[in-house]
Amino acid sequence: MLARQIPFAAVARIVGISAYRVLAICRRYVALALQVADFSQVKALAIDETSRARGHDHITLAADAAEQRVVAVAEGREAKTVATIADELSEHGCPPEQIESVSIDMSPAFIKGCTEELPNARITFDKFHVVWHANAAVDKMRRIEQRANKSLKGLRWSLLKDRATLRPEAAADLDALIARMTTVRTARAWVYKEQLREILERKQINVVRSMLLHWCTCVMRSKVEPMKEVAAMVRRHLEGIVAWAQTRQTNGFLEALNGLFQAAKRRARGFSSFDTIRTVIFLIAGKLDFDAVNPHAR
Repeated sequence: MLARQIPFAAVARIVGISAYRVLAICRRYVALALQVADFSQVKALAIDETSRARGHDHITLAADAAEQRVVAVAEGREAKTVATIADELSEHGCPPEQIESVSIDMSPAFIKGCTEELPNARITFDKFHVVWHANAAVDKMRRIEQRANKSLKGLRWSLLKDRATLRPEAAADLDALIARMTTVRTARAWVYKEQLREILERKQINVVRSMLLHWCTCVMRSKVEPMKEVAAMVRRHLEGIVAWAQTRQTNGFLEALNGLFQAAKRRARGFSSFDTIRTVIFLIAGKLDFDAVNPHAR
């Protein structure tokens, strides 16, 4: 119970045993709880990566999208990482063929891995990833144009935030900028971003598909170069983006769990091994039934 909230060293000081023994106990409980864990009802997965250390060291988390609990943790973020996750699920009663949908980011490695290892899974790219790319394009256009147009200084957050959340003076500045959309490309980039957001709010698949294709055509004819990259990305991943209209499956909760892990990592000043990282993640986000191991472990 303590190890889910504070570092192992702090737990050791409270209970009066060594930090090594605290970690050993937690590893043992996680291992025993996973042995009896049943993932036979899992049909929708959310897969995302997180950093395990500074640099390019990563781990990949797979979560049950319905129950919002981590069901597998693997090293790396390559296509073979998805194979490791599929093997781990198979050991707990969930064959890869059972997975009907999976939400991922637009990483080519994840797309390849899910296509090969989860043959019946429909890939979904949630709208938040897509809109994030559009926001990045707006900011890139602003930085390029700001070199010659100093009136764009100080508008960064007004362009990136939801207009409804802006203070009246910030909203007025944004409206003044949008009124100049015929001459200011940053304003056109913002309008394209908002159009994309509105399209992704719709729920009719065929309508979303046709509107996205029309949006891409309009953007490609414009002179807003950063947004053209987003339009090209939308065209490449059209079916996965359209799937969002039906599945509404998102990685938002998994990114929140990643935040909890990163906070735990900072409190502990890092973790030395993958086994420790895996233990911590399952303690925080695995929703494991420790009652099956020890009825006193609530």
